[in-house]
Amino acid sequence: MSKSDKKEAFAERLLKLVAEYPKALVVEIDNVGSHHMQKIRKAIRGEAVLLCGKNTLIRRSLRANADKLPLIQNIIPHLKGNVALVFSSGNLSSVRNKLLEMKVAAPAKAGAVAPIDVFVPKGNTGMEPTKTSFLQALNIPSKINKGQVEIVNDVHLVKAGDKVGNSEATLLQMLNIKPFFYGVQVKTVYDNGVLYSAKVLEMTDDDILNQFRAGLTRFTCVSLGAKIPTVTAFPHIVLNGYKNLLAIALATNISFKQADKVKDAIKNPGAHVAAPAPVAHSDQAEAKPAKVVEKEPEPEEEEVESMGGLFGDD
Repeated sequence: MSKSDKKEAFAERLLKLVAEYPKALVVEIDNVGSHHMQKIRKAIRGEAVLLCGKNTLIRRSLRANADKLPLIQNIIPHLKGNVALVFSSGNLSSVRNKLLEMKVAAPAKAGAVAPIDVFVPKGNTGMEPTKTSFLQALNIPSKINKGQVEIVNDVHLVKAGDKVGNSEATLLQMLNIKPFFYGVQVKTVYDNGVLYSAKVLEMTDDDILNQFRAGLTRFTCVSLGAKIPTVTAFPHIVLNGYKNLLAIALATNISFKQADKVKDAIKNPGAHVAAPAPVAHSDQAEAKPAKVVEKEPEPEEEEVESMGGLFGDD
């Protein structure tokens, strides 16, 4: 098959997917190999379709069919860099989660930009003592312990956003550390002609409800402050009006049903005190009155008779 035939076949497949699926994800596929891509296709099979191709060819095919597919034209400005399209008609959040799960550990290659901070943990490295000079060149404190090199402290080897140097990549390879995880990253969401950020897919139902409540609260506050009656402010307006009428009734002789109850409660507070709850007894045994233990009277001390006459004394 010639190049022109391949391009025509790709364009036909693209237009077929656009017509069949109303939703799509623009995903970044940097550092994703062909074997990894096959696993991703298998994981989302039956729920979504992954399409990879040259951006120029995709843009040209979409522009050529702008009259048939006007809504998809909004996605063209987002087709930049190493990206692919994931078409689906189901739940995009579920598709996104499956894509993010398909990550593989990868070693740090020299010249690659570190997506995260890379640390080398302290402890025994298993390397021979001859490697001490290599660590010293990287300003990594080490010592010899039981014939092996031991790193004294945790070392921040590479910062996020910096390029990985040759020495850093060699050290991580020697320590068998694979600090990076590569996979598909969702960038933009297309849903029936509407484009929005992929962060929207991270929101749960509770997040949406909380934001709706917060917006409703602010709207009600503005309505009350501006004294504009709205559906949300109406209950508060009625309640505030009732409070004002009640205050006037208590300060004057004006009387109405609700105010009379409040006046009566103020005049006779004891009549409105709730009665104490009865003591609950067990259903199996009735409460018996406590026995009163009577104290026995203490014996009176006997008087000691006089012993005076025993020896003839008076």
